[in-house]
Amino acid sequence: MSEEIKYAARLTGVSREYVLKGETVRALRGVDLSVPEGDFVAIMGASGSGKSTMLNLLGCLDRPTHGTIVLGNDDVTKMDDFHLSCIRASRIGFVFQSYNLIAQLTVIENIEVPLFYQGNVNRASRKRCIELAGMVGLSDRLNHRPTQLSGGQQQRVAIARSLVNDPYFILADEPTGNLDSKTTGEILDLLDRLNDEGRTIILVTHEDEVGSRSRRIVRLRDGLVESDVRHRPIVNSPKN
Repeated sequence: MSEEIKYAARLTGVSREYVLKGETVRALRGVDLSVPEGDFVAIMGASGSGKSTMLNLLGCLDRPTHGTIVLGNDDVTKMDDFHLSCIRASRIGFVFQSYNLIAQLTVIENIEVPLFYQGNVNRASRKRCIELAGMVGLSDRLNHRPTQLSGGQQQRVAIARSLVNDPYFILADEPTGNLDSKTTGEILDLLDRLNDEGRTIILVTHEDEVGSRSRRIVRLRDGLVESDVRHRPIVNSPKN
């Protein structure tokens, strides 16, 4: 008997509507999407297709108008703001185009930020953060501040930070948008390696070259899933 599939995220009949200047805008229109653990999904589409809305919903930064969103085993659909913020802080790893590092903090301190907000900084967590810095190739930069790092190094810090809470998935929003082609390749290589180790990655991008590095491409158009194509199987190796 085959093993039961475990999901990092499941969206069922998800719609999101906004009222702008008296007009109803339907950003998502009854979307179904399931992301198994260990998958690497690129969400793509033109401006206005619903990518940003889906990212906000997956990141618990917004709520659906209709439908259900389950992250891991947590149904976040009807959670209040406090519980949504707890899920964001503890179960989702964010990687942004602009890195979102704190300029006054060192590399190791930036990696620790999610733990700090949970009051969970201690000797063991510091050791974990040092290990993560090494995993992304920054063992020799622990006491550097963001202004002393290249763009690629800053994004490596952001990726290490995204892993510190052992999240359901890494949610990467145009993670290579500010990087040159060589550094883009290095960051995508790092995401590939993390996925090969069992990490679930959901990447939002408008670049075909970036999307092609995923295992599966979901294209949105006018708030609907236009296509959902898998071109590599899901990794089966466990997370480290």
